[in-house]
Amino acid sequence: MAQKDYIKRKPAPRKKGAPSNRRKAPTKAATSSIMPKIKIAFAVLVLAGFAYFLYSIKDDATVVTQPVEPVKVVTQADIDELDPLPELPKEEWAFIKSLPGYEVEVEAEVATSDKRYLMQCGSFKIYDQADSMRATMAFVGLEPQIRGSKSGWYRVILGPYDAKRDAERDRHILQRENINSCEIWFWNL
Repeated sequence: MAQKDYIKRKPAPRKKGAPSNRRKAPTKAATSSIMPKIKIAFAVLVLAGFAYFLYSIKDDATVVTQPVEPVKVVTQADIDELDPLPELPKEEWAFIKSLPGYEVEVEAEVATSDKRYLMQCGSFKIYDQADSMRATMAFVGLEPQIRGSKSGWYRVILGPYDAKRDAERDRHILQRENINSCEIWFWNL
């Protein structure tokens, strides 16, 4: 079967007297001469309305004229005479004077542990990455070490620490520098 080319096909001729479904668009000449006149008329109407509004409110303002008194310069002495400051109240509290002389002694047991801690902040397959993290941590003021293993991983560690609190203190320093990957473990090396 032969294919038809519908794109090149011309529309069928219309019968005379048949109603058309399309509205005829106004010609360019008709719209081009009417539109500027309507726009100009609208602009003139808006300006006339604004001018009338300004004219109608011009007489609404009432002006009250009063005799002007000379300005008196007020000094600090004049203010003190009119409104003196109240006297300071006496302190009724005795502990303000007595507290600096007291000292409280607290006996706190220092938790000692035979375990030591280390903090690992990264484990890298490439030595340069581990060295870069070590340098970043060294700029903060810590002394990290790079330990290699048989499997080829390079660990960046800090320690050993005698107390976990010391390791936590260093971890908070590193967190302020956006190094958040540090973990505290028992020392097993």
